[in-house]
Amino acid sequence: MPNIKSAIKRVKTSEKRRALNASQKSALRSAVKSADQAIVSTDAAAAKAALIVATKKLDKAVTKGLIHKNAAARKKSRLAKKVNALSAEA
Repeated sequence: MPNIKSAIKRVKTSEKRRALNASQKSALRSAVKSADQAIVSTDAAAAKAALIVATKKLDKAVTKGLIHKNAAARKKSRLAKKVNALSAEA
């Protein structure tokens, strides 16, 4: 444990940020997973709605610095591709 006041503050703030980042990343993963589940269930309307939510979460994660912008773009592209294929089937 640090003795210097500024170092103590850095430990506290970095722990807060770590917890916040972890919860946001978890919510992001949940949104992407629910979009995948909607795609698997072959419900086009639910898949489109889940895709919109997942896209928003991915974009937000990029602006917060949680994930790289190319990783978010890749995930969005793959999800959109699956949703488009699903709606083309129906």
